[in-house]
Amino acid sequence: MKARLIPFEVAPGSLKPMVELEKTLKNSGLEHSLIELVKTRASQINGCAYCIHMHTKDARANGETEERLYLLNAWRESPLYNERERAALAWTEALTLVAETHAPDEDYEELSKRFTPAEQVNLTLLIGAINAWNRLAIGFRSIHPVEASRAAA
Repeated sequence: MKARLIPFEVAPGSLKPMVELEKTLKNSGLEHSLIELVKTRASQINGCAYCIHMHTKDARANGETEERLYLLNAWRESPLYNERERAALAWTEALTLVAETHAPDEDYEELSKRFTPAEQVNLTLLIGAINAWNRLAIGFRSIHPVEASRAAA
């Protein structure tokens, strides 16, 4: 696989608001571990190798366990995730697949039990942002670092 183009090289100004949004969300009060789980789960659904690589690496660097990362795509069947994480992951799936799910009321009800209104907005922006990043990475065939190093060999 070869990258089609590198978005940051050809349109850095257009990406600047996305980078600023990321900084804002990082400091929004949402737990860093939750942010990385959401980013990884959306990336799994979208099949974005670049973002899965990035966010599992970031999660590990911040103390996330291998076991929770391995089981993330089956979080509903695992007791390793707390109720707040479960609500966030359900909301992540609902919004990432919004054309199919239409953001079900039951997912929103669980979300509203576990997150303040401001946190709900920040989480929803986080989900929207990672989906946008996934589309950039997939659309332009961004290659995650491991693959890039192998391709160079």
